[in-house]
Amino acid sequence: MKLVLIEGPGKRESIKKYLGAGYEVFATKGHIRDLPPAKFAVDILHGYKPSYEIIANKRTMVKELKEKASKAEAIYLATDPDREGEAIAWHLAHILGLKEDALVRTAFNEISKPAIQASIASPRAINMDLVNAQQARRVLDRIMGYKLSPLLSRKIRNKLSGGRVQSVVLKIIVDREKAIRNFVKEEYWNVSAGLLKMGDNKAFKSELTHYNNSKINIPNEDECKRVENELKSSTFVVDSVKRSVVEGKTPAPYITSTLQQDAIKKLKMTLSTYTKSAQSLYEGVDVQGEGKVALVTYIRTDSVRVSPQAQEMAKEYIINNFGEAYAPKKFNIYGGKKNVQDAHEAIRPISLKYTPQSLQGRMDSGLLKLYTLIFNRFLASQMTSAKYDSLTVEIKAGDYKFKSSGKALIFDGFTRIFNNADDEEEKSNGINIPNLNEGEVLTLNKLDSEQRFTKPPVRFNESTIIKEMEDKGIGRPATYASTIMTLLTREYVVKETKNLVPTELGEKVAEYLEKYFANLMNIKFTAQMEEHLDEVEFKGIPWESIVDDFYKDFIVHLNEAERSSESMKGEAEPTGTICDKCGAMMVYREGKFGKFIACSNYPSCKNTQNLNQDPVPEEMGPCPTCGGELQVKRSKKGDKFYGCSNWPKCNFAHWDMPLKEHCPKCNQQMYKHISPRSEKIYCANKECK
Repeated sequence: MKLVLIEGPGKRESIKKYLGAGYEVFATKGHIRDLPPAKFAVDILHGYKPSYEIIANKRTMVKELKEKASKAEAIYLATDPDREGEAIAWHLAHILGLKEDALVRTAFNEISKPAIQASIASPRAINMDLVNAQQARRVLDRIMGYKLSPLLSRKIRNKLSGGRVQSVVLKIIVDREKAIRNFVKEEYWNVSAGLLKMGDNKAFKSELTHYNNSKINIPNEDECKRVENELKSSTFVVDSVKRSVVEGKTPAPYITSTLQQDAIKKLKMTLSTYTKSAQSLYEGVDVQGEGKVALVTYIRTDSVRVSPQAQEMAKEYIINNFGEAYAPKKFNIYGGKKNVQDAHEAIRPISLKYTPQSLQGRMDSGLLKLYTLIFNRFLASQMTSAKYDSLTVEIKAGDYKFKSSGKALIFDGFTRIFNNADDEEEKSNGINIPNLNEGEVLTLNKLDSEQRFTKPPVRFNESTIIKEMEDKGIGRPATYASTIMTLLTREYVVKETKNLVPTELGEKVAEYLEKYFANLMNIKFTAQMEEHLDEVEFKGIPWESIVDDFYKDFIVHLNEAERSSESMKGEAEPTGTICDKCGAMMVYREGKFGKFIACSNYPSCKNTQNLNQDPVPEEMGPCPTCGGELQVKRSKKGDKFYGCSNWPKCNFAHWDMPLKEHCPKCNQQMYKHISPRSEKIYCANKECK
């Protein structure tokens, strides 16, 4: 038996089908070993060495895995083809005692029979540069989580978190909200002319664009009337006529960010729904009559590269279904952006035999819509450009210049199957301009003017914030969705009619971080960190040096913030009751474990109560452990118990009440046990009767 280890159980059935007998496919369900959640686990003083542990709920799985591995004649680590997958493979190798240079790593970009069999036939060693790039990111995130989050909790509100990428994205959203809030609208006027060619009775429209060769700005109605009066006495002459055939550029195949954007925008999906759906298309979906079928290549990628085999597959399909005019003579090649990890292809269908039409009624309709989007975009990327007749006419009227333009489709090309209606170059508005020549005099039929106002910036939604993250080089395809979900979960941001709006808490966090951690909140700095992580992967730069450069700067700012007495916690809300210790007002406060009541005279008076705290009996004594004040508390079930106000420093808790008086025989602590039928006082010393 040969053992193949994968991550997601969703693709187990698909892979097993292609491997056949003699192979067992085992899903780890993601990471098996990681930094423990309850401790820092990074040795700052010794090269930032991480201390990994087997994840608590994976210990039984590890035991089972080791038993299977001990009996296997061969082991293949077939985790996902990215940094995270490479790191999981490395952890698995460590757990199973495999040598670091053992040829056990196998990765495939698509779940198809040829791809899987080819990868199994040629395993490689684990790529430690990939692993180290992931380790650097993991350690950076741990430093941020364990060092920054407690600071935010003390300075702003309990249970807050700060992250390297999420904090910058929060700043972007907050900055946009501030720009909207501070926006002052300005009035302006547009002027257009209805013009007639001599002999025509149908006017065409031309927009006023310039005055004295500068872009015109008409700020108010009085100025607009003055311009109109000048134009009425002017002669309109054709200044230039430009005719051309222009191409509508074919769209590149989808990468993670562009597919996320279109799924949200075109299919009205939420980001979380998209994430699940895309993963299903990659791992395999139930197709009626065939069982589980993986339909698309790996869905976490920032590369627009397409394999030669896929290009040939697309060319054959295009010629057979649309004709040779739709297939370019040379394959379309798309340039990737800076910092692209070109480890695998763009997102595309694995096989074009699974057309959307052939899957109609045979699979989940929501998944089919997303697959159709991917299918059509891939084909469009391999087709010829659309062609348009374009006409632009510029007209002079004294010192004023007008412009008319139009575009008419003459060959649909890729728009036959996919049309980006939002792209200006793909809009065909028709040419409603007569045949004109330079120097031709036109007749003014009428002037139209329209009052307008400048508009504020628009709020980000899930689609546009992903585009912003991609454009700014913040994060990586696999982190876009999780970053946005974190901001929503932490209540730094809320959704209002699909728009992302920062909460008061989110604005406080962004303001505080920007004041004390300027580099952390700097977009360029964050983008450069992604470049440094790429250098670990592609150039083999020691990951510890990247972390060290970050930490040395970070810790200076952290210490400065720690020393500062500044707090952004809001004023405490009064309860309306008086402190029974000093007479000051009791107020509501937020603690590590939720809301509680405390004296407003703190720290002079340290009187506190739980919200569900009962009155303190007169005979109750101090805490037997530390001498602190005891409180009457209730468990989640409503049962009464007695606990120390110094918790968690003091963990005393008892079901029976400690009394002020000690035992007259042995001087040990006395307790009162209260039951529905009786009360009993007893000594804590079991040998004392």
